[in-house]
Formats: sequence, structure tokens, C-alpha cells
Amino acid sequence: MTQQEPASKRVSGRVKWFDPAKGFGFIIGNDDAGDILLHANVLRNFGQGSVADNARITVMVQVTGRGAQAVEVLEILPPEGETAPPIEDLGDSDMAMILSLPLEPGRVKWFDKGKGFGFANIFARPEDVFIHIEVLRRSGFADLAPGEAVGLRVIEGKRGRMAAQVTSWEAGLRETK
Repeated sequence: MTQQEPASKRVSGRVKWFDPAKGFGFIIGNDDAGDILLHANVLRNFGQGSVADNARITVMVQVTGRGAQAVEVLEILPPEGETAPPIEDLGDSDMAMILSLPLEPGRVKWFDKGKGFGFANIFARPEDVFIHIEVLRRSGFADLAPGEAVGLRVIEGKRGRMAAQVTSWEAGLRETK
């Protein structure tokens, strides 16, 4: 006798909160049907270890006896409609220009959320790439872990190479297909 898995449905919404230390968070679906559990393993399967509060997210959801749970992340987009001050080092860069930059494979060297910045290494390049927390948040992340694989769109800032956008490496691979 086989047990049939509950049917899943596609849901779009926003991240209510996510705590990497606890290993879970919640999504509020656009249909206001209640909170949806987002487990860290489901997020890691998408290629991210964290997600920014209020990030837009699309997931596959199953309703179980314990409530609604995300079983697969399909898309994460940065929070929208929030007015944040411009990042000085990005200058006049608009999103169209940033998206035209090549996606470079990187690995996080370190990132300190409390300090608000960190650095990554790009494969086959000797210099570090600076990652500002506001760029990270606008890219849909809340934090980065040392050794995490990322895709970076990089500009030449006043003080050297700087990330203008961060993606999970898996999302970057999906984007190039």
C-alpha cells in the first residue's frame, strides 16, 4: 500500500520573516490564506541560505495536518516599493544597466551582517569583491555564509570592485539557460 503525497499548489507572496539560526520562517501568501512555513532546507534547495524580510517569493505549497508548508522555492525577488537611499558607490547605475552586466561566479569570503558588508572572491581573479548589505537586501538576501556560492554582477566602484547584484549560484545557472 502506498501513501499518496498531498497535492501542491503554486503560491506567490512575501517573506514575513526568516531566521537562518532557527532554520525557518514564514511567508504570507497573496491570497491571505494564512502563514506558510518556509524551512531552511527548502530554501537551501533553491540555493540560498537566507532571504530578506518582505522579499517577493513564489513557492509550491502543500497543506498538511501541521499547516501550509513550502516544499519548493520557484522564485525570489527583492522587496518592492521600499524607498531606500541610493548606494553612493553604485552611482547612476539603474537596474537595466546592472542586469546587462555578466554574472560572475563567486564564493563568499566572509560577510558580517552587523558591520553591513563583506567580501567574495571571483573565480580566476585575484582581487576581492565588496558586498554591501543594502545590495544584498535589494537582491533578496538577508545574510551570506562563508564559502557560499553566489553569482555576482560587479561594477568598478570608487574603492575597487563592488557587487551591484547578488544571486544564488543555482538561480544564476537557471538564468543563463
